[in-house]
Formats: sequence, structure tokens, C-alpha cells
Amino acid sequence: MMTVSENSMTIKVTPPTKGLFDLMIFARHADSQDPYNWVCSYQIQCLEPCNGETLPENPFQFWGLHQKVRDFGIEESSYKGELLVAPRGTLLLTLQTSRPLLATYELVNKDLDAALSKKCLAAQAEEEKLSCHVLCPFQGYYRLSVFVKDVGGTTFRNTANFLIHCLGPVNQNELFPLGMSMHCGSGISSSSHGLSNPSHSAPIITTKLGKCNITFHARADVEVTASLSKDKVTSSKYPLERYVLVTHLKSKVSVCVMLPEPGMYKVGLFGRNEDHKEFVHICDYVIRCFSEPSWPPFPKVYSLWRRGCVLLEPRTGVLQEQSWVRFRVKVPKAYKAVVLGQEKTVLQLTPSTVWEGDVFSGATGTQLRLAASFSQHCSSLEVLLAFEVGGGPPAPLGCSG
Repeated sequence: MMTVSENSMTIKVTPPTKGLFDLMIFARHADSQDPYNWVCSYQIQCLEPCNGETLPENPFQFWGLHQKVRDFGIEESSYKGELLVAPRGTLLLTLQTSRPLLATYELVNKDLDAALSKKCLAAQAEEEKLSCHVLCPFQGYYRLSVFVKDVGGTTFRNTANFLIHCLGPVNQNELFPLGMSMHCGSGISSSSHGLSNPSHSAPIITTKLGKCNITFHARADVEVTASLSKDKVTSSKYPLERYVLVTHLKSKVSVCVMLPEPGMYKVGLFGRNEDHKEFVHICDYVIRCFSEPSWPPFPKVYSLWRRGCVLLEPRTGVLQEQSWVRFRVKVPKAYKAVVLGQEKTVLQLTPSTVWEGDVFSGATGTQLRLAASFSQHCSSLEVLLAFEVGGGPPAPLGCSG
């Protein structure tokens, strides 16, 4: 194991067997592309070999931080040496940076294939810090390699290679969901898309109740949508998109998530503004829940449910059969709001600009649709939300928008 700093170099040698070995050292100037020149040799006599586990292959030759790590924009690492110990299979690596950087990571272990390796890393890129949450599903040694580039740069360069010793692995059911991006949690990407003051800056959210609310302050021209995914859904009868509801207020966006079952979920945030009409990816969050949640879904959301629309009541998309349900919603610029079911119920506008009214749900299987008219001279209605009527007991209240 070779570690190199600006002024020194250290080599740790573990001979594989008993016997006499030659250690040859080669060097060149740090800025040179010329071949390495032989500098010196040592003879090592091993009287008794260490029968420990072999180290992971390292094609980048050095361990720890790169000799010229400051030139890459990295000031300091949360780990000073080349060996990191993970007693319970989890690790958080942080790198302080002198300028905004993007990073990718590679985790290698003899039992870890490429697909499973991607479920072991969650990366965050902030203005002056890079972070990587690491999960180790097997006992033994790992290589964690770090590659960085400037924002807008073209090539990632190897900056550090850490040796991780995992003493107690994590359960494979607790690995991160597939498809995590290099932008997890808040950071460079969320701020560049007009989002600030996050309620959750770290990328991993643990909830015992099975619900959470992620909020940002948002520029007036920014529109956000969200996706919810899980590698394996076992019990939900509704699509996962029904378990996340985005609410836009004047200067704030709220992403409310209700989980139908335990597990590891990915929440993806996407945004667009006046200059970019298509939604682009902003960042991801991981939501961990190992209790037994069984929240009902939100109503189905249609495209006209936009900025300023707020669902106050009911907060669930599945309503009790043969019951009166109080509807209270905010729909900006609407001239009329109705609920269409077995009957048509016209909602009334209160002085606080809330459309409200009592609606009879009807029989199981009925669909109630919240619709609105946005023209004073046209009576056509646009559907905003759709609710199902079920036969179960009253659903528990969700989290506030």
C-alpha cells in the first residue's frame, strides 16, 4: 500500500508467503509523463506471513488522497489515513472543497458485483463539500475510489482511493434503491434550479411513522414535480406515484410522502422554469422506514394541479363509502369548482379564497373528481384531482401540505 503526499511517500508491504523479497521503488517528477525511473531497492525477509485477507485490486496504484489533491480543488478529508474502519457496515466520507466540484465513486469488493455496488453509495455535492454515504453488505476489505471534476468540466479524475475494512455488514434489504444520481440531498443542483432553504439537507431521511414532508423555498418561476420508487413493492394496490403529493405556495414547494409499506424508497425531484419547458432532474432523497406503515394514497393528480393549488381536505385519495366528506381546496384563477361523482356538488368560495363544500361519497367503486372552470365565459370543466371510494374504515389523516 503506497500513500504519497507532497513531501513524503509511505509503503506498507504484506508479503504473501515466508521468504526473501525484493522491493523496487520507481519515481518520476509529479508533472512529468516520462517513464518511471528505478530509484532504490530493499530486501525484505519474511519470517512468518500474515494470513489476512488480500486487499482489493487498485489500478490507480496509490492509496489515500492524491499527491496533488489541492490542485483538484479538495482541501481536506474526514479521514486522514488510507484505512477506514466500518464497524457496522456504514460510513460517511466527506471532502472539504475550495470550489464547487462534482464527484463519482467506485466501491469494489471481491463479493460485490457492479449492480449491487450501485446500491451501496449515495453521493451529495454541495458548494464547499462532497459527501458519500457508503454501505458495506459483506465483511472484509473494500476499495472506495473518488473521481472529481469542476462543474462544467468534461473529465472525472481519480483523486483518492480509500481502503475500507468492514467488520459487520449491513443487511442487503437496507441498501439504497437503484438509480441514485450524483446529486442526493440538497446542494449545487438544487440551488442552481432555484431551490433554497431545504427542510432536509442530508440525502437520507429515516421515518418511523412512514411519512415525511420535504420543503424548499422556490423562485416564483420554478415548478417542481416528484417521483417515488422502490426496488420491490410487495403489498401496495396503488401505483407509488399516488403516495407523493407536490404543493406549490407563493415562495415554497412542499413534497409530502406517505409510504404504503416498509423499505427503502427513492424520491426524485424534477423542475422546470420559463426558460426550460421540459422537466429536468434536480436531486434524489432516500427515505428509510422499517416500521409497518400502511398509509392510503393521495388522490390522482392531473396536469392542471399547478402552483398555488392546495388540498386542505380530504388529504387521502380513498374515501369511505356512503359518507359525507368535507372538501376544502385552493384553486387560483378558478371561476367555479365542483366535485363530480354520482351527483354534482358545486363548491362555494369563502372569503379566505378556499373552495369548500360537503360531498356524499356514494357506493364503493365510485370515483369522485374535483374539477374547475378557468374561464368566466366558458362552462367547460377541467379535472384536477380524482378520488376513489372504498369500503374500509375512515382513513387516517395525512401530513399537512
